[in-house]
Amino acid sequence: MPNIAASTPEIVAAVIFALAVLHTFSTKFFAHLAHAQPRHAGLWHLLAEVEVVFGFWAFILIATLVGLSGKDAAVDYLEARNFTEPMFVFVIMVIAASRPILNTIIALVQFIASMIPMQRVVAVYFLCLSVVPLLGSFITEPAAMTLAALMLRDRYFQQQLSNRLKYATLGLLFVNISIGGTLTNFAAPPVLMVAGKWQWDSLFMLSHFGWKAAFAVFVNAAVLTWFFRHEIAAKGQVDGAPASMSRTVAGVHLLFLVGVVFFAHHPVVFMGFFLFFLGYTEAYKQYQDRLILREGLLVAFFLAGLVVLGGLQRWWLQSALTGVEPTVLYFLATALTAVTDNAALTYLASLVDGVSPEFKYAIVAGAVTGGGLTIIANAPNPAGLSILKSSFDEQSVSPLGLFLAALPPTCVAIFAFLAL
Repeated sequence: MPNIAASTPEIVAAVIFALAVLHTFSTKFFAHLAHAQPRHAGLWHLLAEVEVVFGFWAFILIATLVGLSGKDAAVDYLEARNFTEPMFVFVIMVIAASRPILNTIIALVQFIASMIPMQRVVAVYFLCLSVVPLLGSFITEPAAMTLAALMLRDRYFQQQLSNRLKYATLGLLFVNISIGGTLTNFAAPPVLMVAGKWQWDSLFMLSHFGWKAAFAVFVNAAVLTWFFRHEIAAKGQVDGAPASMSRTVAGVHLLFLVGVVFFAHHPVVFMGFFLFFLGYTEAYKQYQDRLILREGLLVAFFLAGLVVLGGLQRWWLQSALTGVEPTVLYFLATALTAVTDNAALTYLASLVDGVSPEFKYAIVAGAVTGGGLTIIANAPNPAGLSILKSSFDEQSVSPLGLFLAALPPTCVAIFAFLAL
C-alpha cells in the first residue's frame, strides 16, 4: 500500500470532513433542540437540515484554508473544483418533479399496476420501489429518485404509515436507486466517473452489473411489499387517473428532460435548457404546480459542499483502496461509501493506473452497493430525503434508523454482485 504523505491542509480537511460526517448523524439531535429551546429554534433548525451540513462545513474549511494558505490559495482550490454534478442534480430534480413529467410517470405506473394480479395500492407501491428505480438507468438516478419520492410521499407517507414502514421504505428506495442505475454507463454518478477511462459501454454494464442489480431491485421490492402488504393496503392511497394534461406540453417537458440528460456533462448547455424550461413553465402556468426550486437548491448546496470537502480526502482514500484483494476491496468500498460519496470513491479509483478487471468490478460494485446506507453515500439521496423527511417525526430522519433499514436490501445487493 503506498504511503502518501499528507500536508497540513489535507489533515485539517480530513478532520473537518469527519466532523461534517458526525454532524449528519446528529441532525435528529438538533431538530429536538429546536423544539426544546424555542429561543434559538431558527439556528437549531438550520443545523438540523441535512442538506445544509456539508455546505456549512465547506465554508469552515475554506475559512480555515484562508488562514493556513492565504486567500489566493483558497480561491484557487475552490475554482479547481468541478461543480457540474450539483448543478445537474438541481436542474434534473426541478424538471423531473414538474407536473407534466410526474403525471406521465404516474400514468405509466398505474398502467403497469393494472396488469399485476394484486390490489392496486399494493402494486403501485411495489412499482415505485422497483420499476421507477430501474428507470434511473435511462433518465438518471436523481430524476428517478425525485419521481419515486414524490409518488411515495403523496400516496403513502402522508397517510399515517408506521415509522417502521417509512424507514424500511426509505432505506430500500435509497439502495434500489443506487444499484438501479447500473443498466447503462451514463446514469449512475459512480459509473460515470470510470466509464470513459475504463471503456465501459452500456452493453458491458448490462452484462456485468445491470442484470444482477435488476434481480436485487425486484427481490428487495417484492420482499418488503409482501412483508408490509396489509399496512400498505389499509393506509395507502392511489388516486384515479392523473388529471388531464396536454400531450404537447408533456412532450415538451420530456424533450427538456432528455436534453438535460444528454448534455449532463456540459453545464453551459443544460443550464441553457433549464432557463428555457423556466420560461416555458411561466408561459403555460395552467399546466404547472409549484416548481421545487428551494428543495433542488438545498440538495445542490449539499452536494457542492461535499465536492469542496471531498477534494482534499484523496491522500487517505487512495491509500485505503490500493493493494487490497478484490473481495476485501468490495466490502471496503461498500463501507467507505457510507461515509463518502460513492462517485468520489470511484473517481479516486480511476486515478490508479494498472489495476486489474477484478479491482474495477469490486470498486464499482461496492460503491453502488453501499449507496443506500447513509444520506451522503449517493448523490440522489439528499433529493429523496428533502421530499420525504416532512413525513417523519420532527421532520427529521434518524441516520441510524436509515442505516439499519438499508442493511437488509444492501445484503441482497451483496449477494447479487458477489454470488450471481
